[in-house]
Amino acid sequence: MRSPSAPSRVIHLRQLPGDIQDSEVISMGMPFGKVTNLLMMKGKNQAFLEMNTVDQAQTMVNYYATVTPLIRQQPVFMQYSNHKELKTDNSPNQVRVQAALQAVNAVQGGTMLGSPMAGMGTTMSVGGGEMGARGMATQSPVLRVIVENLFYPVTLEVLHQIFSKYGSVLKIITFTKNNQFQALVQYADPMTAQHTKMSLDGQNIYNGCCTLRVSFSKLTSLNVKFNNDKSRDYTRPDLSTGEQHNPQPGMDQHAMAAAAFGLSMPGGLASFSMGPGGMAASRLGLQALGGGGGQAGVLLVSNLNPEVRTVTTHTHTHTLSHPQAHQYTSFLYRVYGDVMRVKILFNKKDNALVQMADGTQAQLAMSHLNGVRLHGRSLRVSMSKHTTVQLPREGHEDQGLTKDYATSPLHRFKKPGSKNYNNIYPPSGTLHLSNIPPAVGEEDLKALFSTSGASVTAFKFFQKDRKMALIQMSSVEEAVESLIEFHNHDLGDNHHLRVSFSKSTI
Repeated sequence: MRSPSAPSRVIHLRQLPGDIQDSEVISMGMPFGKVTNLLMMKGKNQAFLEMNTVDQAQTMVNYYATVTPLIRQQPVFMQYSNHKELKTDNSPNQVRVQAALQAVNAVQGGTMLGSPMAGMGTTMSVGGGEMGARGMATQSPVLRVIVENLFYPVTLEVLHQIFSKYGSVLKIITFTKNNQFQALVQYADPMTAQHTKMSLDGQNIYNGCCTLRVSFSKLTSLNVKFNNDKSRDYTRPDLSTGEQHNPQPGMDQHAMAAAAFGLSMPGGLASFSMGPGGMAASRLGLQALGGGGGQAGVLLVSNLNPEVRTVTTHTHTHTLSHPQAHQYTSFLYRVYGDVMRVKILFNKKDNALVQMADGTQAQLAMSHLNGVRLHGRSLRVSMSKHTTVQLPREGHEDQGLTKDYATSPLHRFKKPGSKNYNNIYPPSGTLHLSNIPPAVGEEDLKALFSTSGASVTAFKFFQKDRKMALIQMSSVEEAVESLIEFHNHDLGDNHHLRVSFSKSTI
């Protein structure tokens, strides 16, 4: 995009699609104010768009200087025109254009920036035909996006890369609600949002997981206060980042932001092997996070409580006071991947290195477990500079500080496409129990979970399958400790209890 001349309320657009419609050009200016005139030059694939004020035109040009304007996924070149205003004739083409402008302005009715075409309920002439806009009243330029089966990390930047393929994204807000990663994405107009919804709803970002559920939001505009890793207003690059948490030692701001959602840093992205179904990421040319390609899977876990006998590693337990007494009694890290090796640091017994099967599993564990409270302390989890946890050389003892679990029969993610990928959720106060034998009832399970000193606040068997149940603890910390204590607990009759975090509450 170029802006060689002085600001003008007339904007020159070039390299437009040959069959572009008037409304598509008008929609580019609508988020920034009132469009007062339009001159289409279809033979040259160009147009002149006139805004109501120079300030509105400047806002539009400044925005598209940071985000490439796209119409039908084709880049459009934009610059200020030398004309200060447009003077048009009464040709049939211009009559059609003016009718379209009047219809848009009638429904826009002085709406504020960021709420274009809200409540449209009219019909406007487009491209020689009638485009029915009735029914748009229930639609919004803002989409609500829920990411289900969040096995691989999804960030604001990933969402922007996907959704900007269908039109210019103005604003994005990401958040977690009901233990689900969600986002609000605002486009310039409801038509673009509608096209995007139809294209992306139900698609997977990565193979077999990270499914997009896209619906219209009740909001017609987003209010973004900060530009950071959680929210972004692409029309306001001047916004501050707001207050950020102090970065972990040795991590710069970019790495900290990436770690917040488990996004690997540049150099850690790998091409992902897509199946024949062709997912959204594949069609959109999005690089997906690969399973271990180029990214080490070793985590540094610190701030462990040295007064507690065991260090939990998703599947296994290290005893701090007697490191040689490793037992298969804990499965916390195991919730998010397969643990290969664990090493308690010799000089820092409250620190451990945990090697996962690959970098993606490590990132997933880090994004979910960093900051989680365990035995009165908040865990600090970060990517380690080490690429592997070294086993002691033969004949050299390390006092049992290092254990190898590569051949453990307890790994849950060995099989590609395992259904365990679909049941990964952040730590919560409610636990999902499965593999319950018929002879074990509600009181038995409540009594079992109370033996650790935790308080059970609610319990419910699944109505259609009494092999599964939900149990709610008094806090997330108690739930974490209960998962560690009772996952794989022997309930008799060759049934070992399976415990994981639940996305539901009782």
